[in-house]
Amino acid sequence: MHPNLRYFLLSGLLWGLALLPARAQQPDTTRRSAPVRNIQLDTVDVVPGAVDYSGWLLLDKDIQLELDGAVHNLYNFKYDKAEKQFRSLRRRYPNHPMPYFLMGLSQWWKIVPTNVQTKQYDRVFLAYMDTAITKAETLYDRDEKNYEACFFLAAAYGFSGRLHAERGNWPKATVSAKRALKYVEISNEANGLSPEFLFGQALFNYYAVWIPEHYKILKPVLLLFPKGNKQLGLQQLKHVADNGIYVGPEAKVFLMRILNNEENNPAASMPIARYLATRYPDNGYFQRFYALLSFNEGEFRECERASRDILDKLNRGYPGYEAISGRYATYFLGWLMQNKYKDLPKAKEYYQRCIVFAESTNETSGGFYLYANLNLARLADKDKDLKTALRYYTVVRDKADHKSEQYREAKAYLKKHKRG
Repeated sequence: MHPNLRYFLLSGLLWGLALLPARAQQPDTTRRSAPVRNIQLDTVDVVPGAVDYSGWLLLDKDIQLELDGAVHNLYNFKYDKAEKQFRSLRRRYPNHPMPYFLMGLSQWWKIVPTNVQTKQYDRVFLAYMDTAITKAETLYDRDEKNYEACFFLAAAYGFSGRLHAERGNWPKATVSAKRALKYVEISNEANGLSPEFLFGQALFNYYAVWIPEHYKILKPVLLLFPKGNKQLGLQQLKHVADNGIYVGPEAKVFLMRILNNEENNPAASMPIARYLATRYPDNGYFQRFYALLSFNEGEFRECERASRDILDKLNRGYPGYEAISGRYATYFLGWLMQNKYKDLPKAKEYYQRCIVFAESTNETSGGFYLYANLNLARLADKDKDLKTALRYYTVVRDKADHKSEQYREAKAYLKKHKRG
């Protein structure tokens, strides 16, 4: 990710903060809770006083019940079904930001499985978020205690900023960043009313500490913002993940990534990944993350099952099953064929498919692409197929970090056979 992106986003884009250290998915390396309204005070910064929240859809239990299935459809990549339900909500509440935000969120989850590469849905996504902002601003202008409006303003600006940053539009990302943070701070006054309001504060608390720990150059920038509390942030995020109606699944996604990528605690991340993969079996992003964790944690039976399921759904054209997921699945299956089943012809086939998937998305800088080439080079050498081994080792030499063992192995082999 471009260093300017880090600077602009870290200057204030709250919901985008979580995007920076782990984008849509970390690079290659490797019983649903019932709604609860009892907010634990040790996870809440502010307990609201008397607030008139009549007309707030976030707190409307009938709307929560109605949209429960729609949210499930959204995260299970049944986009058409979810959007039909969101449009029904829009017909009844045309001046409320919620249906527009949810429609935009549906577009966002069409972008996520591609590691945010596809631009096919950008215009529609931004249009829905802009409309949600306009509707929310109207509500906020009428009543500055309308914290629901602030919630949607923070969310819509945050998601818009995330996409602008991914597309390298730094000025728009910066503007969205500042506005998102502004409304998150205001809506903190309502974070005792619903877990939904606590989501933004949870992310800020965590990343306001984590980021300067890992990006020292940004410490002076973050001194201008409120202090965070990383452990409180994790505690709050867990609470939202367990109890949130609309942002609960999103909170689980962030928590899963944070525990695995930032906290280096895959064992804690695994139950969340398993839940998401089980609860939303047609979500290709969740399936590949679960397959990755299963592989890294040595749960090879689950890794194989998930990987085969990914390839089956990809071949059948399921929405959200992209070449990126195919790259994950074919590498894992290649490794299993090579090391568990000792089926070397099958291993070669999967590794070759992994390379094709990686090249089709132009993700050839390392990761599974590098290791697929390395394993094919070693297998070719064992078969005494010098020409093929040299071809694959040349790729490894060109792609591997020059300080890595993989680079040294490839360099030595090519030198020995006069290709160095």
